[in-house]
Amino acid sequence: MALFDFFKKKEKPTIQMQEALDKGLEKTKEGFFAKISKAVVGKSTVDDAVLDELEEILVTSDVGVTTTLKIIERIEARVERDKYVNTSELNQILREEIQALLAENNSDDFVNFEYGKHKPYVIMVVGVNGVGKTTTIGKLAHKLKESGNKVVLGAADTFRAAAVDQIKVWGERVGVRVVAQPMGSDPASVAYDTLQSAVSNGEDIVIIDTAGRLHNKIALMNELTKIKNVMKKVIPDAPHEILLVLDASTGQNAIEQCKQFTEATDVNALALTKLDGTAKGGVVIGISDQFKIPVKYIGVGEKINDLQLFNKNEFVNSLFK
Repeated sequence: MALFDFFKKKEKPTIQMQEALDKGLEKTKEGFFAKISKAVVGKSTVDDAVLDELEEILVTSDVGVTTTLKIIERIEARVERDKYVNTSELNQILREEIQALLAENNSDDFVNFEYGKHKPYVIMVVGVNGVGKTTTIGKLAHKLKESGNKVVLGAADTFRAAAVDQIKVWGERVGVRVVAQPMGSDPASVAYDTLQSAVSNGEDIVIIDTAGRLHNKIALMNELTKIKNVMKKVIPDAPHEILLVLDASTGQNAIEQCKQFTEATDVNALALTKLDGTAKGGVVIGISDQFKIPVKYIGVGEKINDLQLFNKNEFVNSLFK
């Protein structure tokens, strides 16, 4: 089953989705463009002073120092090439360069991606507690089920009773099966049981929750490696996707968490949550650039349909609208 074909049919940007994206980025836009307007007031051309101001604006918007310098260098090259760049053109130039940067960082890897060659397709979800991991799993299960897939959830965060209960609540809410064991059970055992039952029941998608503890990198690595190894006993190439959930509102902390998890396991997709509650939406650009891992989902609100597939052009166009 080619799931992204379903997603494309269902997620051609609707008015409601575009409005949710625009609303979700409001706080980022307000702070960002207010600062840019202040930086260029009374100036007609993009000079060194304007670029210095822009650099500071991008860094304080949590784009990150490394990514900011890349963007500034690109704009400097355009100013040098064109000799005269009016400040009124700055927003458009910035938009184009950010889109180009995201394109280079494979941010569209999932646009034409198909799950069809894997059944069941196994997603292992990682991330620290409090980033919206469980909510993201629930919304993702809803999205996949609405696309016509049979979905099962594995409650492998057995260190917090609340985590198992929350997964069960989401399972009931969206109408998908949940495999769970008592608190304190071996997480790898839960993952094993979930995959076995998914194979037996002919289900399309397995989503495995994991503990959100970042106690130390070695322990995290060992725990996630054990879960992956046990999965492979059932499905040799599982997990097919390791989705790292990050809270965009934490800015640079999200970047640090991304660093820790990418060193601990083979993360190949990102979900950025809580964009609607922060002015730090620039972190999406910085994380994509720094780690070269495609952003797959963004959370732009609390409603069940407010988890959106990330589209770089829609994101940047909304940011500069």
